[in-house]
Amino acid sequence: GESTNADLTLLLPDECLATIFSKLGCEDRNASSLACRRWKAVESKCRQRLILRARSDLSPFLPHLLLRFENVSILALKCSRKLISLDDRALARIASGLPRLKKLKLKGCVEITDDGLRSFSLSCSPSLKKFSCGSCGFGVRGLNWIVSNCKGLEDLSVKRLRKLDLQPQSHAATMEVENGLQRLCLKDLHNGQLFSPLIRSSKRLRTLIVCRSAGDWDRIFEETADALTELTELQIDNVQLGDWGLSAVSKCRSLEVLFISRATDCTDAGISAVANGCRKLRKIHLDGCKFNRIGDNGLASIAAKCLDLQEILLMGVAVSAAGLNSLAENCRNLERMALCNTDSVGDAEMLCVAEKFGALRKLCVKNCPITDSGIEVIGWGCPNLIKLKVKRCRSVTKASICWLKLHRRGLVVSMDAGSMTGGREEEAAAQEGVDGGGHGRSRRVTSSATHLVCGSKGTMVLRSKLSSAASVLLVKRGSGSSSTSHTAHR
Repeated sequence: GESTNADLTLLLPDECLATIFSKLGCEDRNASSLACRRWKAVESKCRQRLILRARSDLSPFLPHLLLRFENVSILALKCSRKLISLDDRALARIASGLPRLKKLKLKGCVEITDDGLRSFSLSCSPSLKKFSCGSCGFGVRGLNWIVSNCKGLEDLSVKRLRKLDLQPQSHAATMEVENGLQRLCLKDLHNGQLFSPLIRSSKRLRTLIVCRSAGDWDRIFEETADALTELTELQIDNVQLGDWGLSAVSKCRSLEVLFISRATDCTDAGISAVANGCRKLRKIHLDGCKFNRIGDNGLASIAAKCLDLQEILLMGVAVSAAGLNSLAENCRNLERMALCNTDSVGDAEMLCVAEKFGALRKLCVKNCPITDSGIEVIGWGCPNLIKLKVKRCRSVTKASICWLKLHRRGLVVSMDAGSMTGGREEEAAAQEGVDGGGHGRSRRVTSSATHLVCGSKGTMVLRSKLSSAASVLLVKRGSGSSSTSHTAHR
């Protein structure tokens, strides 16, 4: 009897119990920690990540939380901008209460000021490597304290700091301090040029992401490109950038990944300059925004200079078979390619892809005027292709997909329902063609044998709505039949 009622978890060492806690989800872990004092103590010591609603009413409980979770290394403080958040005093307590803190994220903490960041930076853990903030109440001075005093900081992400709008350009000079930043992310900033001195002083910067941030980025890159000798990844989205800025980017000889999206002033000349200077490029994403300023000439320059290219995505780029030919002849290791939102990609371009790109493993075609013929030539070519994604190509019918999945059974095909037209007649025709005009034995085509994956969110929503409607209808029918039988019984 005693052996049956004994608590066998007492035989588990704390290390095993901590491993079990690490496998649980957030809710299960929180509930399990309240089972007994030992479980609570073990769970508190092994917890590494903590997310708190950073409202002002949390301040009285903050000392107890920090005492309980003293080993936390990743902390996120999130608060709605409509509520009063934690203030500078609470942030100072966090700095002294978490000696192993490595990553800190602040979101909506409008009560934290520049002085609060100064106090935090002076007493925070020397192991702090990442600082992320969004929609907070501090500005350039506070960020300057973080960069200057946190010597181990490697990753800085800044998003939607409205206080920057009111600060003059003279405050930017304070950002030019020696630092060890390796990654810098700037998003949704109305005064992005304030960070030009910081970029210039970040000699070890490897990744730079600039998204929806106002400023003359041509001039910024002209001022900073010479210092970015170790930059390997550059992502630019919806900023004021043209060929002048791209010419400056071409000085970054170590660049391997380049994403350019919605930069309307970029042309073939700028792309050619980047290709000529950055010959180590492995990944290129170009979104031409349908302005037709980037085409075969830019693609030919990429093909001639970037011989190690492995991935290329072209959206709104006026590329034709000539540009694809030059790409296939020079970039022998190209494994992933996407052609999207362009009227210049048709069946002729698909034939070029099928015949010339022998190393291609993944292909995406979206919103292009290809037909069933283009799908069929892909089925006969691209021997190493393992995944094909076709979306919003209205001239592609279900028959070609059925034909493709029968000929390339190992190929995973992802196609949205909006692109698929045709019905059972076309599917039967495709099956008949495979079986030799119907003289052989017939085989049933099933979706499980085709690896066909539907990637349309609209289809999923429609399916869920239809399922809900069917459930409601069944409930109504059931209640109606039961009421009818009850009336008949009466």
